[in-house]
Amino acid sequence: MTTTDTRATSTVFTAAVTLTAAEPERFDLAFDAVTQPCPWPKAYGGDLVAAAASAAMRSITDGKTLHSMHSYFLRPADIGATVRYEVELLRDGRGYSTRQVRGYQGGKAIYVCLANFAAGEAGDGYRAELTASVPEPETLPDSATYLADRSGGTMTEESKRYWSAGRSFDMRHVPGPVYLTVEGERVPQQAVWVRPFDALRPVAGLTDAQRDQAALAYVCDYTILEPLLRVLDLPWARPGLVTASLDHAMWFHRPAPVADWLLYLQEAVAIDAGRGLGSGRFFTRSGLHVATVLQEGMIRAG
Repeated sequence: MTTTDTRATSTVFTAAVTLTAAEPERFDLAFDAVTQPCPWPKAYGGDLVAAAASAAMRSITDGKTLHSMHSYFLRPADIGATVRYEVELLRDGRGYSTRQVRGYQGGKAIYVCLANFAAGEAGDGYRAELTASVPEPETLPDSATYLADRSGGTMTEESKRYWSAGRSFDMRHVPGPVYLTVEGERVPQQAVWVRPFDALRPVAGLTDAQRDQAALAYVCDYTILEPLLRVLDLPWARPGLVTASLDHAMWFHRPAPVADWLLYLQEAVAIDAGRGLGSGRFFTRSGLHVATVLQEGMIRAG
């Protein structure tokens, strides 16, 4: 049950994490990146997270691997505009290194994160088991198929094209999507199969493994608040609905190529006072747990 949109490629992600070295004004290193198009008033939050991750990874010269990021979104970013990412080299130890990355636009700080890197060492391990029973992605409609003959709410043709083909990743929901209506039960959890529309392109300054980590950081923000919307019966196209990312944390447990389908299991943790916390875990198709996400967002029903 698939429909391949010929416009659907992963180039939007590649452009988001393509950085240009710049002269630092405040800290040790600086890079410029341009926020990518989207159909809402301000730039997509995952755009900032992925660009900051890329900037932090480009400051690492001893082979350590990014294992965690903790971010705050301070101000909305303009679309199609340059963000300057300044990297402070807080610590370089034998086993771990820490970076602070601040994003600036128009001279104001709009984003800040701490990123930690590890050399890795031998030891006992534990891997959470994938116990959820989820339909295979090939049996589910992609966004283009789902939205082809649907309309309503604030879903314009521009936003329909974006949800269908403009996000660099094919995303298939279980239960159904929450674009126009909340498909399925109003339960506080969902699963999303995620895969790039086509092979991820090389990104200057990053290894393929680093690019794949940036890809997870990029895509995770699209749907992490959806379990909250699902339980509140608030589809994205609901007139007056306003959401915004407030803070974000992500842990990379082990490497995983992003070329194949990943299962993103998500759950609503808490909703109160106009804020909601969502959690998510990425698994490979074979059931290997590779990353965990927590994100708090503002939700205003209008």
